[in-house]
Amino acid sequence: MVSLCSYCPLPSTKALQISPSFLFLRNPRFLPFTFSSILRRSSISSSAAKHREPIRTSYAGVQLEETVDEITQGKLRLDSWISSRIQGISRARVQSSIKSGLVTVNGRVVDKVSHSLRAGDKVNCVISDLQPLKAEPEDITLDIVFEDDHVLVVNKPPHMVVHPAPGNANGTLVNGVLHHCSLPTAALSEKEVLSDTEDVSGDEEGFYRGTSAGEASVRPGIVHRLDKGTSGLLVVAKDEHSHAHLSEQFKQHTIQRVYISLTCGVPSANAGRVDVPIGRDSNNRIRMVAVPGLSHHGRARHAASRYKVIEVLAGGGSALVQWRLETGRTHQIRAHAKYIGIPLLGDEVYGGTKNMALSLLRPRTPPKYNAELSQLVSRLERPYLHALVLGFKHPHSGEKMQFSCPPPPDFREILSHLRQIGIEKPISKE
Repeated sequence: MVSLCSYCPLPSTKALQISPSFLFLRNPRFLPFTFSSILRRSSISSSAAKHREPIRTSYAGVQLEETVDEITQGKLRLDSWISSRIQGISRARVQSSIKSGLVTVNGRVVDKVSHSLRAGDKVNCVISDLQPLKAEPEDITLDIVFEDDHVLVVNKPPHMVVHPAPGNANGTLVNGVLHHCSLPTAALSEKEVLSDTEDVSGDEEGFYRGTSAGEASVRPGIVHRLDKGTSGLLVVAKDEHSHAHLSEQFKQHTIQRVYISLTCGVPSANAGRVDVPIGRDSNNRIRMVAVPGLSHHGRARHAASRYKVIEVLAGGGSALVQWRLETGRTHQIRAHAKYIGIPLLGDEVYGGTKNMALSLLRPRTPPKYNAELSQLVSRLERPYLHALVLGFKHPHSGEKMQFSCPPPPDFREILSHLRQIGIEKPISKE
């Protein structure tokens, strides 16, 4: 497991102060390996929201009585709609209230969070008291890339949630880290409970928090998060000092992060920078949206990503794309990829659906691959996004550290099949 990943201390600060493309994988000064070798190695009512009431810190007892307006497109989930009508509440908290039987639709109790609403439905919701959520230590196998007394670098597999949330209290990375570090049960505050759709880093509060004054507490400090479907490298702080220092590095955008993805289609330019703010989608709370322009009154936050096409696959039906994050917003790569017209393969939330994939791949695929292509697309289970490289300054020694890890088997399998259909290296203008 660890042998598939690599770690190397960075030589000097001066070595990092090169062109903006220094994170692109072909630069030997940044990565002591080639890209191909890595792959070979195996989301108050509407009237209150309009008046910009301050975001609450406790929602217990908040009641919503409202009729659903005309639905413009697709299905509208009950939990998403309620979340969009109460400013600042987490989707997980709404789901808990629904499951507790505190929501009615047209006078009938509905406890299914994914219940589809129709225009004219009358919804009555009372937000439940926040139930204490605890993370219990669990003996879960973790792919440990690096560990010392202060930090833990983990290669997270796809489909693993980073930390517990209502309805998903077990089997998370935090549960495994608690056991691995021989730590006691950890209680989470409301701020710390985010839905498993979150993918944030630095700009959000981490998982570490102390107990009472004077009592030493060592908790796994989740400094940044990868969403459930994303695989790859994630650093965990073992103490408060390390958490504070790593969080500051994320806030200052001095953490090096390189991702790779498989996309639906190929971008019009082989390389570029997407500098478009990202905000919560008003029609779907679990989804973010790239919103160009400056007239959004703080609802969208600055977000910048650099991308580069590594390989054009299947005649242009897909591409292997590398990303470097300059900021760390929720679902940043997924939202930016959708914005430039290349949603991630398998990303049902952002348009990379199976139907989309087939519509792009079929016209470009020789007939002999038709059966294989259909089987391939039917197996898409997640957005194919992998955190490939992670670099940071050690919070205690100050040493510049850097780690890399190849994508998991499901990613490599899809990539291999797409390469068999057709592979082309883009012409670099650099």
